[in-house]
Amino acid sequence: MINITYPANKDQIEHILPHRDPFLWVTRVLECTPGERVVAELDVDPDLPLFQGHFPDYPVLPGVILMEALAQAASIAVLVQRDEENTIGFLTGIDGAKFRRQVRPGETVRLEGTIVKANRRLCVAEVAAYVGDEVCATATQKYVMAEGDAA
Repeated sequence: MINITYPANKDQIEHILPHRDPFLWVTRVLECTPGERVVAELDVDPDLPLFQGHFPDYPVLPGVILMEALAQAASIAVLVQRDEENTIGFLTGIDGAKFRRQVRPGETVRLEGTIVKANRRLCVAEVAAYVGDEVCATATQKYVMAEGDAA
């Protein structure tokens, strides 16, 4: 098991996840029970180039990015437990996604994931994103775990 101290910063997150800027969507990990649950945060930088086009007069974090941030956070709980180099969690399904509140530049999103099924190859997680106490998005996500070299 990877030894991480919480809150985990970007350097520790990059030790776990293969993602790098500009596609790393987890700012810090507040808590993690390996193989079971994770609570992380994303600080939504107002200077992200994507806000120039989504939408110029009313910038909103795209739902697809919110789903990716949730997938990255949930994958941390699985990858920390596995402690295998070159393992990547590929998002393979999103069921029942619901978007309840828009996420705006400058906000901090709390990313929560609970692993409900996991084996060597497949993982299923219930995920939810919040700003404060407001639910922004929920879904059931599925990931296939594979070696990065095999991708």
